[in-house]
Amino acid sequence: MATQLWAISLVVIACVIGSFGPIFLKKGSGEFKLKIKTLFNKYLIIGLFFYVVSTILFIPALKGGELSVLYPLVATVYIWVTLWSSILLKEKINKYKIIGIVLIILGVGFIGIGGSI
Repeated sequence: MATQLWAISLVVIACVIGSFGPIFLKKGSGEFKLKIKTLFNKYLIIGLFFYVVSTILFIPALKGGELSVLYPLVATVYIWVTLWSSILLKEKINKYKIIGIVLIILGVGFIGIGGSI
């Protein structure tokens, strides 16, 4: 089964959406305590919402291609999280993070190529 472009696109969209999850969990973690009140922390709720939406988008994408091609695309979440944390949380991007991003892109690319051979 050849992986269809719409499935790849849907996974990438799901990854971009899902990458906001950890950003909001980080924002909500400052107020985190093992108490019932934590369940109403708006940042934690928003973070979980992004994870759920991402998963809901990912599921139909699985019908459009090989899992061994689609699932490695989930690694692009690390790239998006690095970008968003730099913009939204003012975290620094250093040379090691850039090298890691390049390696992720190369790895996902090699797996994609391997799925089409």
